[in-house]
Amino acid sequence: MNVLSLVIFLPLAVAAGLYAVPRLGDRAVTWTWTIAAAVDFALVVAMWAGRGNRDGISYEENARWIPSVRAGYHIGVDGLSLPLLALTSLLFLACAVYSLRQTQQTRAFAALFLFLQTVSLGLFAALDLLLFFVFFDLSIVGMYFVIAGWGHGDRMRSALKFFLYTFLGSLVLLLGFIGLYLGADPHTFDMVELTRTPALAGSPGLAGLVLLAIGIGLAIKTPVFPFHTWLPPAHTDAPAAGSAILAGILLKMGTYGLVRIAMPMLPDAWRRYAWVIIILGLISVLYGALVAYAQEDLKRLIAYTSVNHMGYIVVALGAAGVLGDQAARRLAVTGAVTQMVSHGLITGALFLLSGVLYDRAQSYDMGRFGRLAARAPVFSGLVAVGAFASLGLPGLSGFIAEFQIFTGVIGSGGTGLVVVGALAVLGILITAALFLRLLHRAVLGPPGELTSLVTDARRSEFGAVAPLLVLSAVIGVAPRFLLDAIEPFSSTVVSLVAR
Repeated sequence: MNVLSLVIFLPLAVAAGLYAVPRLGDRAVTWTWTIAAAVDFALVVAMWAGRGNRDGISYEENARWIPSVRAGYHIGVDGLSLPLLALTSLLFLACAVYSLRQTQQTRAFAALFLFLQTVSLGLFAALDLLLFFVFFDLSIVGMYFVIAGWGHGDRMRSALKFFLYTFLGSLVLLLGFIGLYLGADPHTFDMVELTRTPALAGSPGLAGLVLLAIGIGLAIKTPVFPFHTWLPPAHTDAPAAGSAILAGILLKMGTYGLVRIAMPMLPDAWRRYAWVIIILGLISVLYGALVAYAQEDLKRLIAYTSVNHMGYIVVALGAAGVLGDQAARRLAVTGAVTQMVSHGLITGALFLLSGVLYDRAQSYDMGRFGRLAARAPVFSGLVAVGAFASLGLPGLSGFIAEFQIFTGVIGSGGTGLVVVGALAVLGILITAALFLRLLHRAVLGPPGELTSLVTDARRSEFGAVAPLLVLSAVIGVAPRFLLDAIEPFSSTVVSLVAR
């Protein structure tokens, strides 16, 4: 077992250990979870440092699994997966710290999150389609139990809708994977081989159908308009840590799959339908921002901004399929991957902060709060930084990601992409307006009926959220360490789409 397998399965081993020692109290369980998450994060950081800025796949392991269909336990990391592995381990660590005061079924809660951590890390490291699908499906199961077991409101209905919707998407995705397998010569599920020799290269009609199946499955997970309707209720009724993982990690599985699977394995079909992808992404950008602006519920507002921000990623990836300036297309892909990391940090922090309000007042209604800056200055400061990061203020990671996306999309060539870029900028303006409205009403406005119930952030809450926002600021000021990892992969994937 190499270090990557250790990173993937360490959380699962700890989850099993929690049940092997039945006498552990709640505090011991949460501290064991936190220490395990911290060790896992340290191992990912060590992997990043040991890999440096090399191109290609590192920490690769390829073992026989189902040889009859040429499916194997094939894992590895490159400039796409390594930043997402780091994001995953950091965000799960933040959720563990945030949950140090958890008292409701603590052992099961910690075990589920450790299970989800293994599933998420495994998916981002998978280099086999069948292995990817197994982790993809298990993430749905894990999050279903998190929402149903520890959510609030109409949690059972929301959990069921989430499960049925995303499970249907996974079945459609599996059909697409089978299409890739049957179209490959020789038949294989290995991602490296399918990237080297794309399936269905001489069958544009079949390639289009396979791209449609894969695209629908991943669009539901992302989610892209009009496949987003499961997201707001799932977020609203999930516990704060569950929402942070759902938005920060699980949504990235959709866009990650687009970059890892759809683009390099179906390059001709991706180019042919690039404008369909761009338009869907643009609709998500504008729709997500406009609907978020209309929300009174803080969690639903943040959920719809996720539709908006993930739309930027889809626009950038679609633009990379439009033949034009290759440097601009590389920049668009780099911006899309940077946005995945940035969105995970910022939205994860915002959902954890929304959980602070619910913990104190059992409500997300912004109209019932006000003057929180005087009542809870540390909490209000964290909310302000998270809001400014989400709207793309310079000096924070959202600006770096969106600047690269817009420059890459507009610079890729053609009047159409210039128009798309100009329309997408409206999404930033609306996002700025809705977050300034949030700050005005809840943080700076007149006191509301629930203001007196709100106390400032506790040490565990501050310790969970502050590192995410600090890292967002580090990326915003000195992004070179992240971009050096991503850019070689961006060059590779753009050259694969252009072949």
